Amino acid sequence: MFDFGFTELLLVALVALIVVGPERLPKVARTAGHLLGRLQRYVSDVKSDISREMQLEDLKKLQKQVEQQARDLETSVRGEMNKVESDLGQTVSSLEKDLAATQAKASPVKQVGETAAPVRDARPPMPDTAKLPNAASSSVSGNAGAGAGNDAGPQMELGLDPADKNRQAVDKP
Repeated sequence: MFDFGFTELLLVALVALIVVGPERLPKVARTAGHLLGRLQRYVSDVKSDISREMQLEDLKKLQKQVEQQARDLETSVRGEMNKVESDLGQTVSSLEKDLAATQAKASPVKQVGETAAPVRDARPPMPDTAKLPNAASSSVSGNAGAGAGNDAGPQMELGLDPADKNRQAVDKP
């Protein structure tokens, strides 16, 4: 801190001895040491207080930045949520309109005196086995000798009744 050499310190001690006197010199030296120690502690306390204040200011700035970023994030999330909610509402309303239109098409209002169309069977029509030769019906069934004398052929293997001509008549328009 101070640039004192040994000779300068010796000169200061000699002047102090002459001014203060030999009886009071040790007491004055102790008091000067205590005052110097207090001064050093005070300077170090001021330095630490200043550094704490600077850190506190940095933390406050950082806190403000984090709060601002959190607000920005919240604003953007709310905006996106509003956008998604509006899109979802539009989708729901269009689906409700489509559902209402589909239900209107599925159940038309019948007028008085109008009759319903005959209901058709969803199964494909079976070929008439009477028109098939016995050899063809036996090759279809996979048993060459089993279907030779049987007019039913593949219908009997499938568990269908060959005598059910009414169903085939209904299937044909």
